[in-house]
Amino acid sequence: MPAEEIIREKIKHLPNRPGIYKFFDEKDEIIYVGKAVDIRKRVSSYFNKSTQHNNKTRKLISHIRNIQFTIVDTESDAFLLENNLIKQYQPKYNILLKDGKTYPYICVTNERFPRVISTRNKINDGSKYYGPYASVTNMNVVLEMIRSLYPLRTCTYNLSPDNIERGKFKVCLEYHIGNCKGPCENLYDEESYNQHILQIRNILSGNLSIAKAYFKDKMVAAAQETQYELAHSYKQKLDVLEDFQAKSTVVSNTLTNIDIFTITSNEKCAFINYLKVMNGAIIQTQSLEITKKLDETDVDILATIIVQLRHDFESESKEILTNIEELKLPLDNVTVTVPQIGDKRKLLNLSLKNVLYLRKEKESMNEKSKDSNEVRIMETLKKDLRLSELPKHIECFDNSNIQGTTPVASMVCFRNAKPSKKDYRHYHIKTVVGPDDFASMYEIVTRRYRRLLDEGTPLPQLIVIDGGKGQLSMAVKALKDLGIYTQVAVISIAKRLEEIFYPGDTLPLYIDKKSESLRLLQRIRNEAHRFGITFHRDRRDAGTLKTEITEIKGLGPTTAQKLLSKFKSVKKIKELSETELEAEIGKAKTKILLDYFNQESNA
Repeated sequence: MPAEEIIREKIKHLPNRPGIYKFFDEKDEIIYVGKAVDIRKRVSSYFNKSTQHNNKTRKLISHIRNIQFTIVDTESDAFLLENNLIKQYQPKYNILLKDGKTYPYICVTNERFPRVISTRNKINDGSKYYGPYASVTNMNVVLEMIRSLYPLRTCTYNLSPDNIERGKFKVCLEYHIGNCKGPCENLYDEESYNQHILQIRNILSGNLSIAKAYFKDKMVAAAQETQYELAHSYKQKLDVLEDFQAKSTVVSNTLTNIDIFTITSNEKCAFINYLKVMNGAIIQTQSLEITKKLDETDVDILATIIVQLRHDFESESKEILTNIEELKLPLDNVTVTVPQIGDKRKLLNLSLKNVLYLRKEKESMNEKSKDSNEVRIMETLKKDLRLSELPKHIECFDNSNIQGTTPVASMVCFRNAKPSKKDYRHYHIKTVVGPDDFASMYEIVTRRYRRLLDEGTPLPQLIVIDGGKGQLSMAVKALKDLGIYTQVAVISIAKRLEEIFYPGDTLPLYIDKKSESLRLLQRIRNEAHRFGITFHRDRRDAGTLKTEITEIKGLGPTTAQKLLSKFKSVKKIKELSETELEAEIGKAKTKILLDYFNQESNA
């Protein structure tokens, strides 16, 4: 039984229940995971509306060899299960994010005299983890601030009361330079140390007010006791906190525990910005570029990414702000809104600025990358063809005279390794009688560059002739007769073995078949051939109409041209119904034309 029939048979047995479905390929590997309110209805849509799908989706469908499903209770459960399976299997046709476990955390260790360290591994040992941080730089800024405010230990000793009493440890360099107060030798009491840890926990949670109040009280008390140096040290610590808070984006003291997600996209990618707000300040930011796999909509992409980012950054926010009106998330007790005014709208606008900047930056980088690729290709072509100049401007000529009729020619132009279609030219062969490719090549090359010389237009750096040594020699003769042979490089490319011929050289050059420069020459040659063939066919059809239709008494060139421009050939005109012809040329001329066609068929 063919694969498609097997799939359709499986679909008949799928449940009309919420859940997830998995598509497998011929290697029995998962290539796509999807969610659905109704599994059978959703899976059927892939196969019942195949003509409405884009190319990427049709490609996915062509690789499906098996389907599996899992039923769940609610749409919300399906949403979360889909997300987990995508992370687990990373299917080819699902959009993906890297796992959040690779992001760093700040950890307050679960031990006597806790340490504050950075880590990428969360261990279930009672330690408290803050983050994860999308930026290692931002995390290090927070760590440096904490270390400048509080004298914490960095050693990994087991500072149990028994070990300290027995004098098992000695203070290290950190104590002597003032970064640690020596709890290992019982020089710092545990209560004071834990008071500092409590303040650090508040800072890491986004609440700086407790630490600020603490240092301010200490500063005032020291000043009152005329301990001005100590008061100054507390003042410096308070300034560090103030400076850190000033650099944080404070949006509103009334807003807390909110997630903001915005999205914009082009044909290939989606760009997403995430802001996390706690205690009136933005404490987490992340911007992402997502490559589309199946031309997904912004709604579909953002819904998937929100679930992943909230999981990765351990968000428990009950409110999400976004710029997508249609977004609906099956998340329990979570509201999704598009604010129009107030502080929440300002937050949304800030996220939009970030995501639009990301898109502009990435698209600009892609353009620069394209430009650098084109320069590299031209440099390679210059080297392979031993040219004296970078071939920024290339022109290619091709003749078309299928079966010796209606000889025409074409010239295509490439600038910076890209087609410059405004510079393409068609040529009617005027001075040559019959099918003579060599003489035709001489004519069109002469006409092209005589015109450029008359207009004072710059010549190309490279001329490519589609053909062998004969066509090349005639192009060279034309350039010599114009007196510009030494001013421009000219080569020919023969189709059969992709041989490159130089003037005066009997042996061809063979460029590596995988070379970018050969691919560029082939593309230019093929484009010239396509352009010429199209023109030849149009002209041939026009000639056919002229001989068949314009000679009919009662019809003329205007009627012939009208029919040709719309239907392209006599064959297609003959296939039209009487009603269709009357709509184009009227009842009287339709009768004349049909009488002619009937006489022709009976002749």
